[in-house]
Amino acid sequence: MILKNLSINGNPSDIYIEDGKIAKITAHDPSVEGEDFGGAIAIPGLVDIHTHGCAGHDTMDAEFAGMCKFLAENGTTSWCPTTMTMDIDSIRRTMSADTDCPGADILGFHMEGPYISPKFKGAQNEKFIKAPDIEEFETLPNVKIVTLAPELEGSMEFISRSKVACSIGHTAADYDTCIKAIEAGAVCLTHTFNAMPPIHHRNPGPIGAASERQIYAQVISDGLHLHKAAVLMLYRLFGPERMVLISDSMRATGLSDGEYEFGGQTIQVVDGVARTMDGAIAGSTSTLWQCVNVAVNDFGIPFEDAVRMATRTPAELIGVDNKGRLEAGCDADILILNADRSLDRVIIGGEFVR
Repeated sequence: MILKNLSINGNPSDIYIEDGKIAKITAHDPSVEGEDFGGAIAIPGLVDIHTHGCAGHDTMDAEFAGMCKFLAENGTTSWCPTTMTMDIDSIRRTMSADTDCPGADILGFHMEGPYISPKFKGAQNEKFIKAPDIEEFETLPNVKIVTLAPELEGSMEFISRSKVACSIGHTAADYDTCIKAIEAGAVCLTHTFNAMPPIHHRNPGPIGAASERQIYAQVISDGLHLHKAAVLMLYRLFGPERMVLISDSMRATGLSDGEYEFGGQTIQVVDGVARTMDGAIAGSTSTLWQCVNVAVNDFGIPFEDAVRMATRTPAELIGVDNKGRLEAGCDADILILNADRSLDRVIIGGEFVR
């Protein structure tokens, strides 16, 4: 299959696809036969490494077909289903479920909890919070990234022994503890600013440590979780190579206001804002594509950088080199945009899904 006359970084291009992968990208040649897109913009499919659910489905339901379909239709072509703080048997059941579903590719799981701080639990269920257990963790299948609080007993050993990306989050840790965690191997902050101590000029905390050591920083750019100034500060601190846009979406995404279940708790969604019954923000109801557009249209981040932060950068964070890029040898996961940069067509593995 040949996709003709697509604008890639402003360059008129043709994309050759073979066996679900990009075989080559050339300058546009009008003489080549194929579907002509008239100069429409092409970008890589989005990679969401932090999402709990959408369209009425939740990761902990351990049924992914509905989520894969919804995400694909909304521009996310690969993702990490993100588990909640629950008992290990429930987490194991979720991670052992069938992930071979049509639509968005499942790259592996993001385990958010139960190794977190009760003080910064957010919408997580405190009943199941526990100290990190590397032996227990190593029995879980298909994990790509794990969020944990480095101040908990056993965290440093866990981080140093873990074979997956460790992310600092839902934590009360101070700067010194976070520096030790980074030196042990932690590579990321989970939903930066949310569920962690803020920056203080004498107590810089997790954000100060992450900025100094230039690890990755996940950011929910839905226009609710963080003020514009905070997002722009992180963008300038970490840049598009280290800042990762995430949706942190939950099952109400794509649906109307109402009551929903989230990690065994009742969540109330009012005007698109999800909160626990005691008022804590409980994830977002935005897709990653919506977060990209807020970053660009509301916060003023350059389009190319916002795309990078929702494609190549998250893929690199979790060690996936065949996603998030329009390059020869990568999976043919492609978004084709209208002139106003709205989403038109979605291609996953060389097949149109929208």
